[in-house]
Amino acid sequence: MNEGEPRRCAAWFLHAGRTGWMRAMRRFCCFTIKQRRDGCGGIIARMRVQRMDGQSGRQRGRRMRSKSALGLCAVLSLAVALGLAGCEHVQGYSAVSLVRVIDASYNAPALNVYIGGSLVATNLGQGEITPYGTYGPTASTKISVTSTQNTNALVTTTGTLQANQSSSVLITDINATYQVTLLADQSTPAPSGHSAYRVLNQAPSTGPVDVYFLAGTTAADYAAAKPVITSLAVGATSGYVTIPSSTLYMVIVAAGTTLTTTSTSIYVSPAQTLIGGEVRTVLVVDPLVTSQPVQVYIAKDVN
Repeated sequence: MNEGEPRRCAAWFLHAGRTGWMRAMRRFCCFTIKQRRDGCGGIIARMRVQRMDGQSGRQRGRRMRSKSALGLCAVLSLAVALGLAGCEHVQGYSAVSLVRVIDASYNAPALNVYIGGSLVATNLGQGEITPYGTYGPTASTKISVTSTQNTNALVTTTGTLQANQSSSVLITDINATYQVTLLADQSTPAPSGHSAYRVLNQAPSTGPVDVYFLAGTTAADYAAAKPVITSLAVGATSGYVTIPSSTLYMVIVAAGTTLTTTSTSIYVSPAQTLIGGEVRTVLVVDPLVTSQPVQVYIAKDVN
């Protein structure tokens, strides 16, 4: 619409009057809008409100009989005017990228993480998983990991932060070599009635692992069990696997291990009550206590 050009807008509303909403009649509001530029480059709208008959469209100059109708028209006029006027340009939703940090390192000191030169996580240790933070989308951003004692980078990488997507900065140091990887996370819920899991195997002493999801941990449950993820190599990240939601136990063992109720090399999670839509990332590392088969950390990606 050009400056100074009038525009007619209209909107239906319900007129209750004294008859009550159950017997409401339709009325029609007509707005004459005329724009002009203000000193800030914004647009100011001037408008006149009239009532039109809902059937004939003939304008009536007399005052509206219903105060409620006038009030509704005035509110609508104000809303339209506010949407057109002012020095601030509001574009609505601004897309962001969600990023968190997963520290799977064994030998690294306490760590700080920088994204795009800004400190985003500090004093991290093995097994720590930060909540998601919001960042502006960018085609290429620098990710640096330092010790808390100085700002010299132990390792750096670059990655893309995509709009409306989630990512994880994964820090590892298997074989004493620092690595940082930007993982793409699932940012939408699992299908109705299902849950999704992804496993990160960072347990070099344990080796490749098999992962099960079981309704129970009895001998009969073990005898009928089939792994959902098999022989996941050290340093590997599984894709997301979808399972029917219910109350389940996650069981993790060294690849090829036979499940028995007497085995001490089986990791069994507490019962997990899943109702559908959940998305989880599971970090598997070597245990801090040698009597445990593995150490496991579970992070919520969605729900």
